Amino acid sequence: MAMRLTLSGPWGVLAVTLAIQALVSMTVITVPAMAPAVAQGLQVPASLVGAYIGLVYIGATVASSVAGPLVLRYGALRISQWGLLACAAGMAVTALAPSLAGIVAGALLVGLGYGPITPASSHLLAKSTPAHRAALVFSIKQTGVPLGGVMAGAIVPPLVLAGGVGLALWSVAAGCVLCALLAQPPRAELDADRDPTRAVSPASFLRPIGLVLGHPQLAPLAAYSFVFSAMQMCLAAFLVTYLHTQLGYSLVAAGAALSVAQAGGVVGRVLWGYVADRWLGTGRMLAALAALMGVCAAATAALQVGVPRTLVLALLAAFGASATGWNGVYLAEVARRAPAGMAGTATGGSLAITFFGVVLGPLLFSAVSALFASERAGFAVLAAAVAVCAWRLWRGARSSAAPAAGAR
Repeated sequence: MAMRLTLSGPWGVLAVTLAIQALVSMTVITVPAMAPAVAQGLQVPASLVGAYIGLVYIGATVASSVAGPLVLRYGALRISQWGLLACAAGMAVTALAPSLAGIVAGALLVGLGYGPITPASSHLLAKSTPAHRAALVFSIKQTGVPLGGVMAGAIVPPLVLAGGVGLALWSVAAGCVLCALLAQPPRAELDADRDPTRAVSPASFLRPIGLVLGHPQLAPLAAYSFVFSAMQMCLAAFLVTYLHTQLGYSLVAAGAALSVAQAGGVVGRVLWGYVADRWLGTGRMLAALAALMGVCAAATAALQVGVPRTLVLALLAAFGASATGWNGVYLAEVARRAPAGMAGTATGGSLAITFFGVVLGPLLFSAVSALFASERAGFAVLAAAVAVCAWRLWRGARSSAAPAAGAR
């Protein structure tokens, strides 16, 4: 009983949702973190990792579109457990069928498991967290995405060297199953508000998108998030391959560098929210983050063999802090610009467009990299795209009359 009461409190729920988010995020990055080894086994270009990420987020887009009704009908924690098991199944299918068809099926399963996790965790946190702690708790929970990337970069490459691709896939699958089982004790209490009679339908999915596309301030903001999410996912998906093939890093060293970048995102997700609230405001903070992304992407594209590892890791920490740390500030800006009482709907529509960036960004990155025979070209194109976003955001922030929250 004591365990159940602890887990049902705000910090207990945060621990559960953070662990779930980190595990499912790790499954998304598991294959990219060992892309050179997977590509060698299948005798295909490692740049096809972009197609893998696109497939994952096609599945995630479909799953997230019906997540709300599913959460209300079956319970948020139950949906989270199903998501973990779907991600585990994706890893298992990839291990059992080491072929392009197996990887496609595994990617779609991982996406179907990943998609409903954020709506489910938000439901749990919203009803368990006191209002005066909400910003901190939600910010900490958001670190689960880059934390999963840290875990993938640090754990997956050594497992590949120790026992091959199969060992890495089965290990991650086992972690997801274990997390789903550990989440069972508080399930009855945390899902007490479920309504088994509630209808499940994806028909309402298009309404939030219509709101965003028809709003003069939300539409451009959603477009920026398309570019930002593409940058975020391409950094996670292609960094190991880029460092391994272009700069001569070992698989383990490249994986460690990915962990550094993702760790920067963990810190950034909390830090940028504090800076925005305290000094800059969300609009200016987004502009600054876009500028930092552009500089870091351009510098990454220009890296050469022989650059000191310390400098490379410092660059990647800044790259990760900006490219993986913008999400919380973005969601706050969406809420600020949304019509009164429509923040939730606007957020849903905006995130749908954000997902499209995750789907299409790696595919476009793969195409550009294949055309120029180097991931350098992909990072350079992203740097140019995000620089345009930074310029537009800065102009918008300067013309806005809204002061930075808490600046005075």
